[in-house]
Amino acid sequence: MEKFADEATIEVTSGSGGNGCVAFRREKYIPKGGPSGGDGGRGGSIVFTVRRNLRTLAHLRYKHTFKAENGHDGENWGRYGSNGEDMVIPLPPGSLIRDSDTGELIRDFTKNQEDFIYLKGGNGGWGNIHFKSSINQAPRKAHPGKPGVTIKLKVELQIMADIGLVGFPNAGKSSLLDKFTNARPKIAAYPFTTKIPNLGVLNIGEKDIIIADIPGLIEGASQGAGLGIRFLKHISRTAALAFLIDLSDDNYLDAFDILLNELGTFSQELIKKKRLLVGTKTDLDGTQERLSELTAKYPNEEVMSISVFSGEGIKELSFAFLRLTEAAADEAEENKSGDINEDSFSEEIDEEFQGEYE
Repeated sequence: MEKFADEATIEVTSGSGGNGCVAFRREKYIPKGGPSGGDGGRGGSIVFTVRRNLRTLAHLRYKHTFKAENGHDGENWGRYGSNGEDMVIPLPPGSLIRDSDTGELIRDFTKNQEDFIYLKGGNGGWGNIHFKSSINQAPRKAHPGKPGVTIKLKVELQIMADIGLVGFPNAGKSSLLDKFTNARPKIAAYPFTTKIPNLGVLNIGEKDIIIADIPGLIEGASQGAGLGIRFLKHISRTAALAFLIDLSDDNYLDAFDILLNELGTFSQELIKKKRLLVGTKTDLDGTQERLSELTAKYPNEEVMSISVFSGEGIKELSFAFLRLTEAAADEAEENKSGDINEDSFSEEIDEEFQGEYE
């Protein structure tokens, strides 16, 4: 199995501050030079940063503890100790950080992907140069550095994509991703070939559409059956959904209802996403009649058909994905601004990108 991880528990520790120094200036002709102990340096901080080339949390599985460098102690001649190096922890986009004990959300890296200083290092202690006074010319007092802080965190990954491919095992999701993008998921003629989410980028003109192939769901996935429960959460970050229905399967008429029920049981927000139905494997005998039956059963749903083997419907589906992504983006913007716009999509999108796709 590929090295994919979407959860990890780690322990992070900020650096302790360096201790202040007790020292006195001693030179040949200055017998009473006074205190000269410098301050300790600040300890390093724990910093999380988003790296777009990361797609998994596997690097956090192999290293569980992360500790920033301690600040260095102050020295004689009023020299301050150097600050400790920060510990920078890279995360893929779509990561969330939670308190391991309480489950409280600390940071969502989908809404803000700037570097996040989580734990600041301890302050360095004052050296004895700060404690000189008119009544205490030779203080032998210095402050210790502030200790670092150790916290256990749970890091989760929810994949961010424009289109999520949803379907039963062997519905043709991986084949479609392979056809559309440069992703090369494992493809075989048996169920559960895909055990991890796969991402690919569909290029249409100057537009990039990120497609996620989610491992196949089965009935009862929302209660833990099969591989579904582990990956249903990844669908929540997709902008829109494409339900792939295997027209060569005898349960083709019930597939969409079952899939929609599993998604709704897991989260009602999932069934509110923009979506379309895609009948697959139309190159096989009898599938055209089944496609007609599927379309008739769901008159209020957009139903399309494809054959990855023959290429039938592939171009049309790519344009549909573009419209779906644009529509979801507009809807999100409207919800964000509160200004609802009823603009609809026309066939101009198809005409604009038709030549470039070919």
